[in-house]
Amino acid sequence: MAVPPNTDAAFLREVDEELRRDQMVGAWKRYGRIAVAALVLALAAFGGWLIYQNQRQAAAGVEGELLSKTFDDLAAKKVDAAAKPLADLAKSDGPGYSAVARFTQADLLLQKDDTAGAAKIFAAITADQKVAQPFRDLALVRQTSAEFDTLKPQVVIDRLRGLAVKDNPWFGSAGELVAAAYVKSGQRDKAAALFSQIAKGDDVPDTIKQRAVQMSGLLGVDAPEKTGDQAEEKKAK
Repeated sequence: MAVPPNTDAAFLREVDEELRRDQMVGAWKRYGRIAVAALVLALAAFGGWLIYQNQRQAAAGVEGELLSKTFDDLAAKKVDAAAKPLADLAKSDGPGYSAVARFTQADLLLQKDDTAGAAKIFAAITADQKVAQPFRDLALVRQTSAEFDTLKPQVVIDRLRGLAVKDNPWFGSAGELVAAAYVKSGQRDKAAALFSQIAKGDDVPDTIKQRAVQMSGLLGVDAPEKTGDQAEEKKAK
């Protein structure tokens, strides 16, 4: 005798599936429009970000070409032709191009002996949070160098003390200014010790090393080993 199908189980499955469909339809009616709106907004935001990135890249390319042409004008001593492009680049949203343009503007002012104007620009770079820290530190060194004759020695020491240490990329330049401030304030022992450290620095430019060797000798400290340029001269002889 054949066993009749379990119609109760089949019926329950159909009811369960129908209930799930009703729940999904209800959820779509309730939340579907919100989900679609959120998706549209997300896609719009992503598309806007892509457009913004493309515009930034295009602007960076234009600014790069402009900066290159400006440097060509400066190399050809066409300072007047370079003035406006530098002013435009100094206002750039790109912190790199802006910093380079402002450094260049300050250097041009120094060539005109306008140390106050140059120091003002260096100070603005130092305070610009968008500029990378190494360049802000360099701007502080350049600012201090421009203002050195008008500053009290202790101001120079306090301002650059954190940079006048080994392994800092600006150790040579900052250390030389701090050591000079020590001399100016009568702290010859500290000046001699710092000049000696600079003269022995592995990553210090040879021109700064040479001056440090000379100053060490003047302050009564035994000169360290010869700098790179001096060693080459000795070999040549």
